[in-house]
Amino acid sequence: MTHSKDSTEDVLARLADTLAARLPARGGDPATSYTARLLAKGPDAFLKKIGEEATELVMASKDGVPERIVSETADLWYHCLVALTYHGLRPEAVLGELARREGLSGLEEKASRKPT
Repeated sequence: MTHSKDSTEDVLARLADTLAARLPARGGDPATSYTARLLAKGPDAFLKKIGEEATELVMASKDGVPERIVSETADLWYHCLVALTYHGLRPEAVLGELARREGLSGLEEKASRKPT
């Protein structure tokens, strides 16, 4: 499936706006919205989904079926966006971090991280 640049370049920002609108504090209704339900249940609910979706992506990748790989990646990214929303963060922060790392050796970048 091909999308125009205009329809895809800001998709993460648009999705983040939609997810933020589903926050229970903003009137998101867990009875009618899957996102609002995840957010209302708190971290355990969406963290479990992140783990499940990551596992499904691993399995899809092992199977090598491109459509499943894309679909499972979309599911994982969605649930990661729910986690960002819960913590008051935006995908632009993640994109900024990726941009900061662009052009760095992965080994050098990893070595430069502060121990946690």
